[in-house]
Amino acid sequence: MISDFVEQFAKLISSYPEDIKVEVKVSDEITEIVLYANQSDIGKLIGKSGKMIGAIKTVISGCKAKDGISYRINVEAV
Repeated sequence: MISDFVEQFAKLISSYPEDIKVEVKVSDEITEIVLYANQSDIGKLIGKSGKMIGAIKTVISGCKAKDGISYRINVEAV
């Protein structure tokens, strides 16, 4: 559910939505969401001073309150 939201959101704001891929890595303490994007879209996804990725993290932290799972999100180039 969370990974689907991140993927759809990233596709909406990127110039190359076909390059967007999401990978979920689950461990005992944290669930890591790795967002792969075209190099030219990395800046759009992170935003000025990290505000865009910060907003995504804020939405995800709301899910932590509901299901108790800690999430981390990373943006990487394809």
